[in-house]
Amino acid sequence: MPRLKINVAGLELSNPTVLASGILGDEASLLRRAAYSGFGAVTTKSFTIEPRKGYKTPIVAKVKAGLINAVGLTNPGYIAIKDIVKNAKVPGVPIVVSLAGSSVDEFHRMAVYADEAGADAVELNLSCPHVKKMGMEIGHDPIYVAKIVGDIKGSITKPLFIKIGLSDNYMDVVGRALDKGADGVTAINTVRGIAIDVYAKRPILSNIYGGLSGPAIHPIATRIIYEIYAEYRASIIGTGGVEDWRDAVEFILAGASAIGIGTSITIRGLGIAKEVVEGIKRYMDNEGFKKLEDMIGYVHKT
Repeated sequence: MPRLKINVAGLELSNPTVLASGILGDEASLLRRAAYSGFGAVTTKSFTIEPRKGYKTPIVAKVKAGLINAVGLTNPGYIAIKDIVKNAKVPGVPIVVSLAGSSVDEFHRMAVYADEAGADAVELNLSCPHVKKMGMEIGHDPIYVAKIVGDIKGSITKPLFIKIGLSDNYMDVVGRALDKGADGVTAINTVRGIAIDVYAKRPILSNIYGGLSGPAIHPIATRIIYEIYAEYRASIIGTGGVEDWRDAVEFILAGASAIGIGTSITIRGLGIAKEVVEGIKRYMDNEGFKKLEDMIGYVHKT
């Protein structure tokens, strides 16, 4: 029987599937449901210093190859992390807490709080494509990212991941973050886009811009995972358009140690985690892989 257990930058996962941030992670009950549905780890929605109501509807638009959303980082504020983590705990399923700040101080304060609240890992959302003064506006600056990571790393005890998006200098961002002690990379976040109602003759989303997710971004994510692994041999949680086991295997072969699943849950439900895991098992058995580690980055060996 192939072994799917994997250590991802210090996180022990029973299988490589991870509930991606932004889908179900603002309530403990939803995180627990995901954990019991078969995910190897779960990620919260991104918390900010102050509570955020998010944008007015409409906040989601269906497009040909995925979804465009601009929720606006809706969350109850970082103080809620303690209760959510405490009530979401399921034995053997790590909880990754996602954080979105607008300054070094905000990221530091939230990361320390999440660490003390029992998070198993901290993920810095440096790539939200639709919220001003957060996310991509911070994450495209390698020097500032390095400053954030360096400030946090010595103050927490849990693994620290950075979540990146599509930018023209993501390799420099990743390299500097790793140099400052980041333990892993989550790649990639949604890609900035616009959907237009041709009859109303205006953008569909209230925020105009949103993040494109789903199968449209999968080849982009695969390329970025491939390049990060080739250059840095980093621990990577690959996200972006995973709809089935083939997509997951593609990420693993490119260099991902774990697979983030998000948008496809809205269509396929939480059962997709077990479907992907079973598909990976069959693939490994058919292709002669005994353990998941043997698959990671395999295309770089050929």
